[in-house]
Amino acid sequence: MARANPAVKRVSSLAVALLATTALVAMPEAALAAPKQKTGKAVPIATEAPAAPAKAAPAVDPSAPIQAVRSIKIEGAQRLEPDTILSYIRLRVGDTYSQSAGDQVLKDLYATELFADVSLTNDNGAITITVKENPVVNRIILEGNKRLKEEKILPEIKLTARQIFTRSKVRADVARIIELYKRQGRFAASVEPKMVMLDQNRVDIVFEITEGPKSKVRQINIIGNDTFSDSELRSEMVTKQARAFRLFSSGTSYDPDRLAFDQQKLRQFYLTKGYADFRVVSAVAELTPDKRDFIITYVVEEGKRYKFGDVKVESQLRDFDGAALAKRLSLHKGDWYNAKLVEDTVDSLTETAGTFGYAFADVRPDFDRNKDDLTMSVTFRIADAPRVYVERVDVNGNTLTQDKVIRREFRLAEGDAFNSFQIKRSSNRIKSLGYFQEKFEVEQKPGSAADRIILEANVEEKPTGQLQLSAGFSSLESFIFQASIQQNNFRGRGQTVGASVDYSRYSRSIQLSFTEPYLFDRNVSFGMDVYRRDYNSFNYYNSSRNTTYKQATTGFQARIGVALTEYMSLVGRYTLNFDNVTLDKTLYYTDGACDPFKGGFYLCDAIGKRTSSILGASVIYDSLDNRQRPTRGSSIVVGTDFAGLGGSVKYARITANAAKYFPIGKGFVFSLRGEGGAIQPLAKRYDENGNEVDGIRLTDRFFLGQPQLRGFDIRGVGPRVLRKFYTGFDSSGKNGTTSTDRNDWQDDAIGGRYYYLAHAELEIPLGSGARELGLRPSIFVDAGAVFSVKTPTTNPLVLEIANSTTGDTKYVAVTPDPNNAANWINYTVPSGYTVSRKFTESFVGNSAKPRVSVGVGVNWNSPFGPFRIDFAKVLSKVDGDDPQAFTFNVGTQF
Repeated sequence: MARANPAVKRVSSLAVALLATTALVAMPEAALAAPKQKTGKAVPIATEAPAAPAKAAPAVDPSAPIQAVRSIKIEGAQRLEPDTILSYIRLRVGDTYSQSAGDQVLKDLYATELFADVSLTNDNGAITITVKENPVVNRIILEGNKRLKEEKILPEIKLTARQIFTRSKVRADVARIIELYKRQGRFAASVEPKMVMLDQNRVDIVFEITEGPKSKVRQINIIGNDTFSDSELRSEMVTKQARAFRLFSSGTSYDPDRLAFDQQKLRQFYLTKGYADFRVVSAVAELTPDKRDFIITYVVEEGKRYKFGDVKVESQLRDFDGAALAKRLSLHKGDWYNAKLVEDTVDSLTETAGTFGYAFADVRPDFDRNKDDLTMSVTFRIADAPRVYVERVDVNGNTLTQDKVIRREFRLAEGDAFNSFQIKRSSNRIKSLGYFQEKFEVEQKPGSAADRIILEANVEEKPTGQLQLSAGFSSLESFIFQASIQQNNFRGRGQTVGASVDYSRYSRSIQLSFTEPYLFDRNVSFGMDVYRRDYNSFNYYNSSRNTTYKQATTGFQARIGVALTEYMSLVGRYTLNFDNVTLDKTLYYTDGACDPFKGGFYLCDAIGKRTSSILGASVIYDSLDNRQRPTRGSSIVVGTDFAGLGGSVKYARITANAAKYFPIGKGFVFSLRGEGGAIQPLAKRYDENGNEVDGIRLTDRFFLGQPQLRGFDIRGVGPRVLRKFYTGFDSSGKNGTTSTDRNDWQDDAIGGRYYYLAHAELEIPLGSGARELGLRPSIFVDAGAVFSVKTPTTNPLVLEIANSTTGDTKYVAVTPDPNNAANWINYTVPSGYTVSRKFTESFVGNSAKPRVSVGVGVNWNSPFGPFRIDFAKVLSKVDGDDPQAFTFNVGTQF
């Protein structure tokens, strides 16, 4: 019997030709931290499949007896066990050996992608399989990735350190990396995979990335639109043409998913305008040859415009009169057809049914299109359904917050009739707690019977403790430092406990606070604050603010609130303050007493110690959808305070503020806000000379300016005393003129007893890119005034005379010359003295006339803290008001 010569089948080495497409998978930190240095030459990895074996399995002589497999031996294996390799092939001991069986062995082993080389020999049924294993990946290296960092790419790829290298994994990873760049709009990105051979059959995989430019949408073409212009239709799309003014918009990058979404947007737009037959024939995006831009072309068919025909409601629910409901609908026969209005009507009818307990009401619109008279008749059919009751309320996901804190915000309890309005209200109340992630809705699930429903609150808690150190600068307070610690959900009970310290150039405070929203588990709130506040008032002189009086307040406030209705509550409070108002004696005192010529009669009147015992109450109405950032709803607060329950301060004060928010579509939010106040003394006051003065002290009056009334400086509106200094007078002090430069005046705001303030503001939505940056621009109109204070004592002409020898100065009030206000009569400057300064005082600004400003502003939740910038133009002011066009406030956290 002739023996067949052993034949060896080999496949060209995969060491160079095996690496395929790109990819990387998250590697161990040690591998990631390793320096990107290569111990050998980087060799490109072939992305095509390896070549077929150069030879077939050992041939079998047809004349030879049939050979049975006597044994199968594995050689060359290092990491894999022989039994593991044998499990990959179909050939077994005892099988008949043939050339096709040998070829199948080779195919099976190559299919595992675990081997770089495989050969087989047959020695009279003794099969020897020699393998060379694929290398092990030592580490993954990314090169050229600047726009996408490693932490963004590595989690997306599958090949990792210590895995066996396979060509298919590399090929898949290359595709994943390119897809990541496409999502960023970089369609020109390319990836070349390479490998570096190391000792011990290891390799480094290198992905060399060429990111390329971001592919923008250069042009959007629309063909077939006759009724609406290209610009009108483009404004409805999310995708925007790349233009310089859209620098921060992400909509200018091409996104295939956005292309499909824009087709739906076009269809929705035409359906709201009555074009019921509208369709997008085609939408094609073409990449320019340089792969930098896309040109998108839509071909559309507008069709005919329809009007509503008959509009009916057919209801099978009890107590629902279809004819009566139809009369209340917002769409009517003869109106232009509007698909969005139909959807809104379905939602409205469903919600109406829900308020009567029909949780599973099925409202379906049936359409009857008449192409002859171009009308669309709609019948809203409300199917019969059982009235539903709440079987139970489940609360899930709360690990810290106690169940009762969430359950007490539900407006429905087990056994209550279902009410969709109360479900929405419960959801808003839970979101307004601020303890959970904002994407929260009360879920509704079928109960154990057709008329039962289960309400589920699946919450996701977020940190409610705040430890903050911040510093910043503002046009109001100059340098600011703040430190605070607050827990808004103390021990999971919904209580708020906090402490804060604030420091700035003009104010310093420390405060401890506690609030229990449900005292003894009843719908009664209780809170208390203990504080110390130091405030430095100021006036304006020589282009800067100068400290005038200092007010130190130590006190506490206790408050208790009771819910009157779902949206209305009553809050009572008691406040006890100990105030000490002082002036700098070196600047404002003469011979141990306050000098009205240095500080003004109004400042001298303010100084002293006093105790304020204040009893107050507020009625609050709040239907806002979100207290942190409302978009709809109303808020009204009316409060009264009575000071005189003991203490030395006696007055009655009333304040009110209201706000209304309107969502007007496409992310725009319009708001109207107003506030006002009045304060009246309950006893007369007299100065040290027995003259009656204003019954309301300077520190208790209302002041107005930025940031409340934009376009004006701090306390820049309302009653004030201006000191205008003379320049150009002669050596005797005579003649001269008052400066016309406001920076040369001394400006003291003295407040008023009454004020009002109104705002109209439109918040403008931006693209998703700006939204991610936290930018919220707005345009606004502000109007307001503060007024009505007793005319203070002023001096028409005051001389500051200086001793020529000692330099000491003193002030003298003189009578102005009727013929020349810069001169005086009935007074002679003493010998040895000269006039060093002279000024006149005037009382201005005591007017109820509205001060009006318009402007633009931007709120930015920056990485450094909240930032607000406003630019306003004053449209209406009165003599003495101090405009300020540009203001900003910024803080930073560290």
